[in-house]
Amino acid sequence: MMSLKNSRILNAVQRITLPAIMASFSVCLAGDQQSNARVTEKPAAKTNADTNGQTRVCSHDDQLKQWLQNMIWYHRFESREASEVTGLSEAELSDKLKQFGIHRRNRPVRPTDKLFVLPYPGGRHPRIGFLDGAIDPQRETKLSVFCPWDEHSYAVLDVPEAIWSNLGLTYLAHTHIDTIWTKQGIRLEQLEWSVSKDGAFEFRRRMPSLAISRQRSDSGEVTTGDGIEFGTRVVPRKDHLQMSMWLKNGTKDTLTDLRVQNCVMLKAVEGFDAQTNDNKLFVNGYAIAGSADSTRWIISAWDPIHRAWGNAPCPCLHSDPKFEDCPPGEVRQLRGWFSFYQGTDIHSELARIESTGWRNP
Repeated sequence: MMSLKNSRILNAVQRITLPAIMASFSVCLAGDQQSNARVTEKPAAKTNADTNGQTRVCSHDDQLKQWLQNMIWYHRFESREASEVTGLSEAELSDKLKQFGIHRRNRPVRPTDKLFVLPYPGGRHPRIGFLDGAIDPQRETKLSVFCPWDEHSYAVLDVPEAIWSNLGLTYLAHTHIDTIWTKQGIRLEQLEWSVSKDGAFEFRRRMPSLAISRQRSDSGEVTTGDGIEFGTRVVPRKDHLQMSMWLKNGTKDTLTDLRVQNCVMLKAVEGFDAQTNDNKLFVNGYAIAGSADSTRWIISAWDPIHRAWGNAPCPCLHSDPKFEDCPPGEVRQLRGWFSFYQGTDIHSELARIESTGWRNP
């Protein structure tokens, strides 16, 4: 039986640690963004990440602690998974977990004032099937949104998974078919989410300069320049995620056919992991998955919509938007919605969501 003293300690951990996690993510991830933005003209130093794209070696213990809390407490990683991501041996990992006092028994209580979101740590593949279509998935575009109906299920949002343009496949958050960059031997730097003071998750990427990209770098350097920029902002609310995406054209020509793939992967949502589209609805740009008894639902939408669909082998939902054509120097915007629903009248819920005016600027 837990002593009164130990009970008080555990309660204190549950009250204090979760806000500290998010505050530290804000500092650590933003720091990584700034670091990656600066070091762009030299080949990266050799680390485990050079042989395994899932490995992200932390630069300091505060950062490592927050990622281990993320992995062990909430994503319930096994030791081998956490070792792969952190680059630590299992013995080193065990020592760090003891040093930081991280174990599943002292997991903080999740907040109830808004949907609980964390950066997806990588390592564990977020798909069940069609794995050859998503080799080495990169975590910087992925967020885990934890379901309100149990303590372990979460959906993984990949925002964006891909961006197409008149130039070709302009961005891809994993390895599959060639992008306009891989065709030229140019690799993109690894980035991370940042967390703003108001709790919004933000991701921003500047693509290589198109002028520079035409000259393949034999040294394998990462290059950045005055090309295309894009970003995502996700704000957790009480009953939904308020999402937006932007793209800036820093090139000298108008960008057209700007199609975006935004994915919601369901592997880690209990009762939603069947490799089928029979449990999915696609209505007015909404991509929706339902439980077997039609009492629990996952809802995603982006606007303006290009195509709503599902990929059964993954399994996943897609509400794929399309940016308006973007002249040089201009910015285009997309708006998105994500929510959970517990009930049987999904069409009334969609009408309620639509009445919020989320599509409006």
